Amino acid sequence: MRLLFEIDAKNYQKDWTSFVRNSARSIIIRERKVAMVHSSKYDYYKFPGGGIEKGESPVDALIRETAEEAGLVILPESVREYGYVHRIQKSDHRDAEIFVQDNLYYLCEAKSRTVRQFLDDYEEEECFVLEWVDPRVAIDGNRNKKHGGKAPVMLER
Repeated sequence: MRLLFEIDAKNYQKDWTSFVRNSARSIIIRERKVAMVHSSKYDYYKFPGGGIEKGESPVDALIRETAEEAGLVILPESVREYGYVHRIQKSDHRDAEIFVQDNLYYLCEAKSRTVRQFLDDYEEEECFVLEWVDPRVAIDGNRNKKHGGKAPVMLER
């Protein structure tokens, strides 16, 4: 898979231990709009998807996470690699730890009918909803609005 870009906060020391947690995210386009998860509480957009569990393939994580967050059912035969964003930063959870993540992006299609979301506590608290948006609207909103303290690195990935 090709590297799209790297986000390195450079806010850590190289001798710290590393914690790696990769994610898989879907890019689904219909009628020139992109399926995005919108946080109604913090007013930002992100591609559906999330963390890859131990023993889980990236594509299986993509299918599971997209259904959980957005209620979209991916058609497995449509999944194609797009690229990844490599992120490195100081961990939010432990001192002297580096968080490393490859956000793997896949072009894919989903069934037209949605299913019920199964949101984590933080996703429920942020009021995640599926929206079909012009990508320029999502980019502009993420870059130019206030998002209640959300780290800009989370919005650029």
